[in-house]
Amino acid sequence: MKISLYTGVAALALTAGAAHAEKVTVFGPWLGPDQEQVEVVLDGFAKATGHEVSYVGSDSFEQQIVIDAEAGSAPNVAIFPQPGLAQDMAKNGFLSPLAEGTEEWVAENYAAGQSWVDLGTFAGPDGESDLYGFFYKVDVKSLVWYLPENFEDAGYEVPETMEELKALTEQIAADGETPWCIGLGSGGATGWPATDWVEDLMLRTVSPEDYDAWTTNELAFDDPKVINAINEFGWFAKNDAYVAGGASAVAATDFRDSPKGLFDAPPQCYMHRQASFIPTFFPEDAVVGEDVDFFYFPAYAEKDLGAPVLGAGTLWAITNESQGAHDLIEYLESAEAHETWMAMSGFLTPHKGVDTSVFGDPTLKKMNDILLNATTFRFDGSDVMPGGVGAGSFWTGMVDFTGGASAEEVASEIQDSWDALK
Repeated sequence: MKISLYTGVAALALTAGAAHAEKVTVFGPWLGPDQEQVEVVLDGFAKATGHEVSYVGSDSFEQQIVIDAEAGSAPNVAIFPQPGLAQDMAKNGFLSPLAEGTEEWVAENYAAGQSWVDLGTFAGPDGESDLYGFFYKVDVKSLVWYLPENFEDAGYEVPETMEELKALTEQIAADGETPWCIGLGSGGATGWPATDWVEDLMLRTVSPEDYDAWTTNELAFDDPKVINAINEFGWFAKNDAYVAGGASAVAATDFRDSPKGLFDAPPQCYMHRQASFIPTFFPEDAVVGEDVDFFYFPAYAEKDLGAPVLGAGTLWAITNESQGAHDLIEYLESAEAHETWMAMSGFLTPHKGVDTSVFGDPTLKKMNDILLNATTFRFDGSDVMPGGVGAGSFWTGMVDFTGGASAEEVASEIQDSWDALK
């Protein structure tokens, strides 16, 4: 197993001395607070190695990195918000494989480590697969939000399995209350929240291999396994007794407004499934961890598929190879590199060697515990699919589904759109 050299700044002793220091350029999607925070991490790398490092952020990263690579002016390291673009660039010869031993390190030191290896492994221009991407800074989507006070007043307990979550849903409805708030509205992107539901339910009903095959269309969208996952979403969203406003309101409700029903008195709903960013749209005075909390969107006990987690994350890849670039990737293996950002905000990590007491925010620590307990991690499937499907027919298909179309009908239409791309 590869042992990282980076066990702390004091132990680093500037690996090659000033004579071998390089300028390392890094390009990514972060601006504002995220840029300030990544620069703190990169400053730690510079102090540890003697390399000079500079970061440039852009809200047009996806377009610019391709232009720079084709022009031969790529940065040493690029930070990809999605693996799909990195996969394309690896195939076209614009990425360099990571150092030997990195794959083994990730598999050993990241929770659900093989998942992260798989997500960062692509075919190169020769068709041979290598590890090209190192995931650093990730997000969790498999969360259900609720108000502890509402649960306590009603005598409800946080479910630990999908069977218990469904039983709780039925119990709340039997009590004359509404279990869920669900909203798919998002302007031109209406429908995307439902794709997250389906992806989470795919991970809870089929193997990780089937999930991967689905995102590449090796498992067709109209396969019975996919249709079943869509119907699983429908179990929650298409029952008038289970969702605030009834099933007809799901597509018409903006996703930013949908969690507000949790906070009404009496509550319009008791649960809301959404990613870690949703507190942005909670009432300003709502304190996460006190007024409102979350639990893991659970797996089926009977399926024996472990504890899968759906999420997203940034992938760091070498786009202009140098020793300094490889040194930066190795520095990201250190607990120090993760704990530096953990102590600030907006950072989650699957690194099993970190001291989670370093988190500056107890809410992030709790989310990170979900990540560290994951047996499988998979990227948001719609973000991996071709844009015409993942950000097109999949979105509109889910709107049609909640509006009354059958899972078979929408799955067939989505598959037709995928076939049209070939």
